[in-house]
Amino acid sequence: MDKSLIISHHLEDYPTPAATWVDYLPSNIRPYFYLARVHRPSGILLLFYPCAWSVTMTCYALSAPMTTVWTYLGFFLVASHVFHAAGCVVNDMWDRDIDAANSRTCMRPLAAGDLSMFQAFIFLILQLALGTWLFMQLNEYSLALGLSSLGLVVLYPTMKRINDWPQTVLGLCFSWGTLLGTASVAGTVDFDIYIPLFMGGVCWTIAYSSSYARQDRDEYVKNGLYSTAIVFGDQIRPLLFIFTFVACSLVSYAGILNGHGFPFFIGVALGALHLVGLIARIDFEDKESCDASLFSNSWFGFWVWTGAMADYVLKMQS
Repeated sequence: MDKSLIISHHLEDYPTPAATWVDYLPSNIRPYFYLARVHRPSGILLLFYPCAWSVTMTCYALSAPMTTVWTYLGFFLVASHVFHAAGCVVNDMWDRDIDAANSRTCMRPLAAGDLSMFQAFIFLILQLALGTWLFMQLNEYSLALGLSSLGLVVLYPTMKRINDWPQTVLGLCFSWGTLLGTASVAGTVDFDIYIPLFMGGVCWTIAYSSSYARQDRDEYVKNGLYSTAIVFGDQIRPLLFIFTFVACSLVSYAGILNGHGFPFFIGVALGALHLVGLIARIDFEDKESCDASLFSNSWFGFWVWTGAMADYVLKMQS
């Protein structure tokens, strides 16, 4: 494919991407970093925070030492980098031709021809090998639980082609850490507590991924893809409020079941206020506004985790 044609393709529809720190890397490795989206921390944070909620809430319940909290938080931060990168590679391998026809994604390494499918496949194998090794550092229950999530990573691009609600599968992927985090610390999962937390994460993911995907709605329709951004239509804003309300309610319910105090619920409330303000001000006709909403959503994850962490610290000091 002629790269000059890609660059000029609908350039007026989407602003030219700003230079990032990746542009200063050697040209032979630069495409791999862009393929892994390391220049965009939003996806990594959105994958990490459900893990962080779960780890902190489990340590709170077990009165585990502070070293346990930070050890597992560090572990899942690294794992989030690895598995987010792997998910991006899988997605881009599936969507190479579609990305090339989309003004927002036409400069992704596979769509632009900077990497071949074979190079991407080898990179993916390395990512999965590293991720599997990371899971092997956990207990056997967590290893099995973690590996079982890999099928969801492959399923998401498929669902974009056959079902109106692919964001549900994406939610399962990004919220899996709520189960894996507690399993890693406790060696088991108290499903009465962590299924509500898990489903809260799924609802949150549906909300933020729908607002983000709104910028690609027309391209999705043109290419025969499916998305909640299409299903929600002109009712997207009130529906995002509904999913946000359900997400916050489920997270709060998990906190009640886990015996949390006021700091936890203050964190959820601050996160809810942030999401309400964000949804109220998103301009769904502006691609930049939709794009920026993804990173802004990570603050909800931060506030929930901060509330859980504050509650844990107070409990350990009492």
